[in-house]
Amino acid sequence: MSAVTLPRLHWGPTDSDRRALLVHGLGSSAHTMWRVAESLADAGWSVDAVDLRGHGDAPRTSSYRIEEFAADLATTHPRGATDTPGSGDAHPATQRGTWNLVVAHSIGGAATVVAAAAHPRWAERLVLLDPALHANEQARDAIRHRQLAAKDAITIESATAENPHWHPLDVELRVRAVHAASRFALEHAVLDNPDWDALPHLPHLTQPTLVIAGDPDRGALFAGDLATHALAANPLIEQRIVPGGHNVHRDAPGYTLDAMHDWLADF
Repeated sequence: MSAVTLPRLHWGPTDSDRRALLVHGLGSSAHTMWRVAESLADAGWSVDAVDLRGHGDAPRTSSYRIEEFAADLATTHPRGATDTPGSGDAHPATQRGTWNLVVAHSIGGAATVVAAAAHPRWAERLVLLDPALHANEQARDAIRHRQLAAKDAITIESATAENPHWHPLDVELRVRAVHAASRFALEHAVLDNPDWDALPHLPHLTQPTLVIAGDPDRGALFAGDLATHALAANPLIEQRIVPGGHNVHRDAPGYTLDAMHDWLADF
């Protein structure tokens, strides 16, 4: 299936030479990345956040393979880009078609790994927020059940009760994003990925990569043997653990943003 053009929101100065792309997770939207976007924009970054296919205002499609999410991302470039990053390294990383940073959550993190491994010049650095890099049958069933249950019943009241420590705007935008997402997309992002596994792509990453992970007892996915395997796959990957669950940017925003900015300060 051909890649689709993803709608985007923007924060920060449009003429900054530091350009970041934000990628949400399943059942979310560009709007739900607002806190990361504001933090980067306040630090002088030009920030775009996209709606993935089947989410927000993005095109609806018949298939939702992780590789297709990745293809959409790989054809998403900074505003004003005049070139298209390929798989080689013949051009400098500072070219206009390259993101200086991609921050991605959950399945968006898996798609970002696939895109970045295939197209090294697409991004210079990656921050993965509790990425959903692998899901076995049991995990996929649980993801599908949670997504469809939310689609059918989520309200401001239920989302607040489930996440009492979230900022009210996170609650509001979570509910709006679930209602805006295609039910078909939420279901088929699981059904179309029986081989949900971005781990084989990790050794091919050439970008310094930070994984910000949460507490598995609170639903974080990047933990245990999976985390051990991922960190051993590539010396460019490192990890920070924050006291949140799967939604680290909403569960523990201060810790998450501090970890991101501290890591970026080294570049």
